[in-house]
Amino acid sequence: MSTTTVTPPQTAAISLLHSDIIESHILTRLDGQTLASASCVTSTLHSMTENDLMWSNVCRSTWPSTSGELVSGIIDSFSSDRNGPRAFFAQAFPLPSPDPTKATTTWSSVSWPQCNKLVTPKGLISAVDIYYKNKLIFTKVEETETISSWFLCSPFRIDLLDPKDMVPIEIPYPDEDDTCKLLIDDITLSWILIDPNAKRAINLSSHKPVSVQRHWLSGEVQVRFASILAGGDHKYTSDATTVVRCGIVVTCGRSESGDMQVIRELSMEVEDMDGKHLNGRDSLVILQRTMEGKRGNGVNREIEAKNRDNKFEEMKRERADKKLRLEGTLDNLSVAFGLSIFAGLFFVFY
Repeated sequence: MSTTTVTPPQTAAISLLHSDIIESHILTRLDGQTLASASCVTSTLHSMTENDLMWSNVCRSTWPSTSGELVSGIIDSFSSDRNGPRAFFAQAFPLPSPDPTKATTTWSSVSWPQCNKLVTPKGLISAVDIYYKNKLIFTKVEETETISSWFLCSPFRIDLLDPKDMVPIEIPYPDEDDTCKLLIDDITLSWILIDPNAKRAINLSSHKPVSVQRHWLSGEVQVRFASILAGGDHKYTSDATTVVRCGIVVTCGRSESGDMQVIRELSMEVEDMDGKHLNGRDSLVILQRTMEGKRGNGVNREIEAKNRDNKFEEMKRERADKKLRLEGTLDNLSVAFGLSIFAGLFFVFY
């Protein structure tokens, strides 16, 4: 009787590959999120991913707006341990954490500094990139001063385009609402807000649109992105700002040829749960705290951002309904009070 020896299959271990092959032909092909995950597998991979040039290339390929001298110079100084690009990616890729719309959020742990004690940055830098079907159609870096009284007291708003500017984009103009809705799957936007002095950054975009609508009168297409941020407790501000929305609107109109679109407006604003726009001073407080806060893991960030925006809209509706009920109760009490006074006067004099 013969015996058969079964040889166990040989599994290729990554440790058998030469480090140059791993570093030059494998790790360089990974996106930032995958590269960060790979660095947690083994100590060898972790040391290989501690490479400034590798992470700098990741940032530039993910956000072309960071390739310029101004932004890239700031990114290099983001971390004290020499790997600034990796620290920048860790701040700019994921959503803020925890989710501010969840009922488990404890607002007592969030401090709201007094306005007269707020140390505002000298300026903010916006690095913005828009893709359509994975093709870059718009990129820009914009500096915004934040120390003037006009900025601090006026409604917070950053405009990346002048009123007369129009940016042609190779996107067909939607003739029907169904065509307009298809843009939700094809357009992605990144808006990274950078504080160059504090070496902090936050991506305030939902990556994919939370809504796409066409104006009923002008026919312009408004593509909306959003990020839901934690506001503060009620000690120094209205309870309407416990949760706020940083909204980004891309307004597209019809080109002169009539069959394509042009970007007419690209702006960012911050609104509370009453739909009121916050001024520059209050917005800076929230943005600075968000930059200094924690981040998520970046997994399913588009779905998570959409869920947060839906929850914010639900909170707005519940708040509006509550105010209407309260106003109705006050109106009834006022009528009852007036009638009681009239009845009292009637019995006194008659």
